[in-house]
Amino acid sequence: MDWLNYHHLLYFWVVAREGTIAAACEQLHVAQPTISAQLRKLEQALGHKLFERSGRHLVLTETGRVVYRYADEIFTTGRELLDTLKGRPTGSPLRLRVGVADMVPKLVAHRLLAPAFSLPEPVQVICFEGKPPELLGRLARHELDVVLSDSPAGAQEGVRAYNHALGECAVSLFGRADRAAGYRRRFPRSLEGAPMLLPTANTMLRRALEHWFDAEGIRPIVVGEFEDSALLKVFGQQGVGLFPGPAVMEKEIQRQYQVRVVGRLEAVREQFLAISMERRVKHPAVLAITDTARTRLFD
Repeated sequence: MDWLNYHHLLYFWVVAREGTIAAACEQLHVAQPTISAQLRKLEQALGHKLFERSGRHLVLTETGRVVYRYADEIFTTGRELLDTLKGRPTGSPLRLRVGVADMVPKLVAHRLLAPAFSLPEPVQVICFEGKPPELLGRLARHELDVVLSDSPAGAQEGVRAYNHALGECAVSLFGRADRAAGYRRRFPRSLEGAPMLLPTANTMLRRALEHWFDAEGIRPIVVGEFEDSALLKVFGQQGVGLFPGPAVMEKEIQRQYQVRVVGRLEAVREQFLAISMERRVKHPAVLAITDTARTRLFD
């Protein structure tokens, strides 16, 4: 029976991922001759050359690409096993380490996370807020179990992650009660020249709103741009301008910020996703979040 040396395979996997033996040495904390020797032994065992040199970098051969795909599945699954065990220490609550992108409305984040607290077993939820690239980096390092975001993880982030759609909804515009009534008349034409509080230009919601304004020929006055959705709503609460929010949370936004709905933009859609390193979600709390969002929150 042929046996595969997984230690050699691990060294190969890290070199292929990092692109150079020097970079792999830093990751593995071993000397360069050690890695080179392990790679040669793996090539000898498999009977195929796995790398070709291109300048200072190593490039996978056709066989190397096949081996890398299998190695990636093997070691990703192994990490998932360790993470699952770390998240479930004997006699302690199940831990859920979740990153929340800063432009995800806090009320939506709360609604999404609520099912995790309703599991039969005790759950400890640890939340971190930040920008998507930062959170995806932590996800790739297995410091987080899941990231809640309003935009999917793409190839540009350099992280091999999986997007799990939770749902989408229309966007509503809100304003302080004494302002909202005037803008409701002749909506949406009333938005021409209206003071507007918007998310920053690097967000999908901002781009969707600007596309809608252009399509409708409406030119509001942007009086404020915010990276934090909660701060944006506080300024809207104070009457500085109108502001957008997910239509599915209209009642909660009106109650918490003492504002009123000006109108709903059905053509502008806001989506929410759970991003994980797993193709198939296995964490019980993340499963509760995804299942509840798809069947109740956005149905």
